[in-house]
Amino acid sequence: MKRHNAMALALLLALTGCSPQKPQPLQSKQAASGDWTLPYGEWSFSFITPYKLPAKALHVRVIDTDGYLYTFNTLDSTDRDPDSVNKWSDVTFGGSVNFNKVKKPPQYIVFCWESYIDQQTYETSVVFGPETWLRMKTPADHIWSNGDLVWYNNMTFGLSPGGKVNIWFPDVAGRSSLPVKPLKIRTRAGKDLTLCKNYVVPGGTFNVIPSTQDFIKGKTYPYGNWE
Repeated sequence: MKRHNAMALALLLALTGCSPQKPQPLQSKQAASGDWTLPYGEWSFSFITPYKLPAKALHVRVIDTDGYLYTFNTLDSTDRDPDSVNKWSDVTFGGSVNFNKVKKPPQYIVFCWESYIDQQTYETSVVFGPETWLRMKTPADHIWSNGDLVWYNNMTFGLSPGGKVNIWFPDVAGRSSLPVKPLKIRTRAGKDLTLCKNYVVPGGTFNVIPSTQDFIKGKTYPYGNWE
């Protein structure tokens, strides 16, 4: 039986932590109505944090436009952005990617992450729609210096204090990153955690590095503007 309510199903997957058992994928009507094959084969995702306010992504699940569920227990590193100190830089990039790859654009993503500055585990869920998928399969209106097309084939998630998450498509060097506008984004913590309750640090013990302690001394939380 083909399923069409991707948002409800995605939320159910986040709550139960189960992968689909039916032979057909889970697709929304919007996803099923178009061909979302990517010209470059697969896209990647990255996580970054403000330079002095580290956090770490722990677990990710993605449902793509074909409806297939990807589960990531091994992730590429969460990088600290040296240009984002008191606010996010206009130009954001993640590091090299070996594991964080998906074949079709995302309908839904949920990820567990821990903020060292907040001493807190967070669960962020995001629903995407056709505007994002079209941007991912359409080349930019400018090219690389060698003449190659520019594709928005990486989605970068910025993790900051208070559970605040920003999303961008990085561009070529010197150009501002493109903000990604999802259909819905929500971050949970504490007793509201569902999927991520198994990733809470026992006893709430986080190691805050000395440079972070020095940076926040005398400053007001959240130690910058992370909008």
